[in-house]
Formats: sequence, C-alpha cells, structure tokens
Amino acid sequence: MSRIPTPATTSDAPAASQALLDGVQKSLGSVPNLFRIIANSPSALEGYLGLNGALGKGRLAPATRERIALAVAEINGCEYCLAAHTYLGTNVAKLTSAEIAANRKGGSTDAKADAAVRFAAEIARKRGRLDNHAVDRVRTAGYSDAEIVEIIVHVALNTLTNYVNEILDTDIDFPAAATLAA
Repeated sequence: MSRIPTPATTSDAPAASQALLDGVQKSLGSVPNLFRIIANSPSALEGYLGLNGALGKGRLAPATRERIALAVAEINGCEYCLAAHTYLGTNVAKLTSAEIAANRKGGSTDAKADAAVRFAAEIARKRGRLDNHAVDRVRTAGYSDAEIVEIIVHVALNTLTNYVNEILDTDIDFPAAATLAA
C-alpha cells in the first residue's frame, strides 16, 4: 500500500488534477497509479505531463526513450517503472525480451541505441558527473546536440518517476518485471 493515498478514481483526485487525469485516460486508455499518485499535487502532475509530452515530440525514437527508461529504472531500483516500461517496451515499442534485458543492463543490441543507453546509464550512475569523452562517444555514434540534451532530460524525467514511486511505494498496476538474470 502506498505511503500517501492514491486517488481511486479521477473524481477522487484534487479538482485541479481531474482534467489532467482525463487527458491521461484519453491518451492511454487508463490512468496508471503513477499519474494518480502524482495527482495529489496538481502542479506536480501538470509539470510531469508537460515535460513528458514535450519530450514525446522530441527527436529521440520512442523505442530509444523506452530503452533509456528501462536502464534508469534498473539503476535506481524502481520496481514500478521496471514493470511499466517492460510492459510498454514489449507492447508499444515492440522491443524483444533480449533487448529489454540489454537495456536493463545499460546497453542495447542495436549499435546506435547502445550509445544512447550507455550514455543514459552513465549519467544515472554518476549523477551527471561525466567527462568530455562521454559526450564525444554519444555524438560520434550519430546523436545530434538536440538528441544529447533529450537523453539527459529523459534520464532526469525517469529519475523523477523512479523517486516518486520508490519514496511513495506506489502500488504496481502493471505485470511485474522478471528478475534480471546475472
């Protein structure tokens, strides 16, 4: 059970969050617990949805965004996000189980995506304290300056949701992710 109440329905959320949650419902077909628990703060929900929506219009491919989310969730130990992004990676981004395992280990079976995921994992592990070589490696792999910025911001966005879910012990409403083999 979560550490703070998760509104059971959209109408149980604060009034200022209800229209935002209706938008999530229309977009996703459901309102996962992550959105409902963040809805306790309409400002936080608006900020999260705004940044998430803006990044969705960015230059990074949806599959690469899922790969980054999986790597960051594994590094941060967020079971909720591992479950959610394993589900989304499988069913929306159409990632294979081998790819998802590689992502969770901080890499990818795709050469170009591997550079982005490794960069994202390094950012998460080192808390953003990277040297020039890290940026040079991802640029050499073919990522533009805009995409490099987006990778960094995706790490931050996923760290935000990891922290919300871990601190508040959000009830997992996706199929649990399998334990990662060594």
